[in-house]
Amino acid sequence: MKALISGRLERAVGAIVGSAVGDALGAPFEFGLPAAFSLRFPEPGGGGEMSGGGGWDAGEATDDTQMAVHVGESLLERAGLDPADIFRRFQLWAAAEPKDIGLQTEDVLTNGEPWDRAAAAHFRVNHRAAGNGALMRATTSGVYFAGQGRAVTMDAARRIAALMHGDRAAWEGTAIFHELLRVALEGGDPIGAVGDTVAQVHPEHRERYSAVLAPTWHPDDATEFNGAVWPCLASAVWALRTTTSYEEAVRAAIDLGGDTDTVAAVTGGLAGAVYGFDAIPVRWTEPLHVPLPGAGDRVLRLQDVVHLARRLDRSGRAASVKGSD
Repeated sequence: MKALISGRLERAVGAIVGSAVGDALGAPFEFGLPAAFSLRFPEPGGGGEMSGGGGWDAGEATDDTQMAVHVGESLLERAGLDPADIFRRFQLWAAAEPKDIGLQTEDVLTNGEPWDRAAAAHFRVNHRAAGNGALMRATTSGVYFAGQGRAVTMDAARRIAALMHGDRAAWEGTAIFHELLRVALEGGDPIGAVGDTVAQVHPEHRERYSAVLAPTWHPDDATEFNGAVWPCLASAVWALRTTTSYEEAVRAAIDLGGDTDTVAAVTGGLAGAVYGFDAIPVRWTEPLHVPLPGAGDRVLRLQDVVHLARRLDRSGRAASVKGSD
């Protein structure tokens, strides 16, 4: 991994735009075979990759980015973390019939339980809630809380993840992602920070995350589909570790197959924070657009996503200064 020299704000924009771009690029290949992306687009830099397909228009972001935007806008409008408000926005989004919504997400948002009990109720019945959904929408919150230090950013990740996931494994994976993103935004090496970050994980989950985030881990070693939180996060870290640019990292993530939009969104968030906004190919950013079910007829374009990222970075850092008084 070779980082480019870029400023904090450019890295914040890179993270949020980078996640959305990865999402839109990966969506047409979801549940496809490994290497499908490179088979279709064999020459890096050749163009045409943001082609759409599988029900998605070219450059259209999926539920991953849509929910991330709702989180980000809640943080800004509520001047901090208001879990009940985030849950309400998610419910409005789900009621607006988005193109794609996960089965667990739909159940948690419609099971009739209040915001602070809905995810736990789902987990009691299904006993499975360690999906990667908590990761797919975490880049906006990661940027917002990054300026407030490791403890705050990891705690916020757990609290937001718990809205939709009753399994602590999802909370801890999201906390790791938040912290690695924070390190990258500060100009550090997120790969080098893995060990110290895993040490902050809940003891019951530390061993498993240590194993999947080890330098020797490869996606072929995964014991679950990459729709689960462990291999999704591990695949993103692997893609970042084994490549030297934003484009290479996202291509590697999509070529893993499976849940390509989410794995690429998580990878794109980390890679965008490392390499900065200018490292994301313009041919990928220009067609980017994010429909927002549950928020009228709004569709965010590139300039809107950039503006959101800047506001999240500045507001989060302002909250940090205010909190230190």
